[in-house]
Amino acid sequence: MDLTPDQAAIAVERNDCPKCEAPAGSACRTRGGKTATKYHTARFILVPALREELDVLVLEDRGPGRPWKQGPPVEAAPAVEAAKPIRIGYARCSTAQQELQSQLDALRPVCKRIFSEKISTRVKTRPKLEAALKLAYDIKEAAPDQEVILTVHELKRLARNAAELMTLSNQLQRAGVQLELLTGPLTGIYDPNGMGAMFFAVLAVAAQLDRNYIREKTLEGQVAAATKGNHGGRPKVIDDDMLLFARALKDKGVPVPEIAKKLTIKTGKNAGQHPSVASVYRALADAEETGAPAGPEIIAPRRPTRVDLTGPGSGTDPELMERLTRQVMDGTTDDVLHTLVEQTEDGTNDVVAALLAQARLEGEDA
Repeated sequence: MDLTPDQAAIAVERNDCPKCEAPAGSACRTRGGKTATKYHTARFILVPALREELDVLVLEDRGPGRPWKQGPPVEAAPAVEAAKPIRIGYARCSTAQQELQSQLDALRPVCKRIFSEKISTRVKTRPKLEAALKLAYDIKEAAPDQEVILTVHELKRLARNAAELMTLSNQLQRAGVQLELLTGPLTGIYDPNGMGAMFFAVLAVAAQLDRNYIREKTLEGQVAAATKGNHGGRPKVIDDDMLLFARALKDKGVPVPEIAKKLTIKTGKNAGQHPSVASVYRALADAEETGAPAGPEIIAPRRPTRVDLTGPGSGTDPELMERLTRQVMDGTTDDVLHTLVEQTEDGTNDVVAALLAQARLEGEDA
């Protein structure tokens, strides 16, 4: 600022305040009826030499913070021609891990008023952007002939999608505020009038396509990682081994708070600590809902089952047993073997007959 504080205050007070309606010759006032500590922006930007200042303080002899009193009237300032454009900078990044410094370095040489924030474009309300737009609209309302430019580093820092970008463009157009991009295909000042609006709409669609491409590639990467066993997200607080141990303790009647003290988190930022009681309750409840077994399934060898054999040698057919016994006692063993062989060849399921027939055949071969 080329003016001293006294000169700046005198120059400002030669104009009525559009904000608080304080007359020329008086300091600005608050809603509570006290003298303001700073002149309102809409008032001090009426002075061309002060239009790029962030704020202009009220002099001590005006009594800032005390009840407001009207000062002596002064001669109104003559109308002046519009000064050089006022640039209002806006910088944004999505997450805390990203850096704003590169954007700020690009904005500082051309902007004295810069609003910056770290907030995702998915958040509908962005306080710093709204503050930058409000300042631009206030300046334009107070000094309609003053050229006001909203400056951003690149197009994607301004809006979430094509629809929002065009809505913002319409708002700037109605207010008469221009838009400046420092990088990208539309580097320079964008005037939201005439053929420039059509070109801006094409760039907005291109920006939307770029966002969709990035999203698709991100999803493809997540799918590829999932096929390799990396599903992302934070690790489980209670893994399968801990859950198995917890269910075993619960089956023995151990209270859940005591179970939580016996468990230790293995991975993550809380590694080495005990899980919370609520986490143990949730894990046990989920396991019961899914019906997962409390422990590994043990497959033991089966006990042999008793088989009742029926046939001439099983003792369960009295008629056949009596016939065989009579033939053996009469010395007609060959007839017995011949009968057994016939039963075997007919497919009779008789274990004794099969064994006797096999013995006979082996004897004949010998």
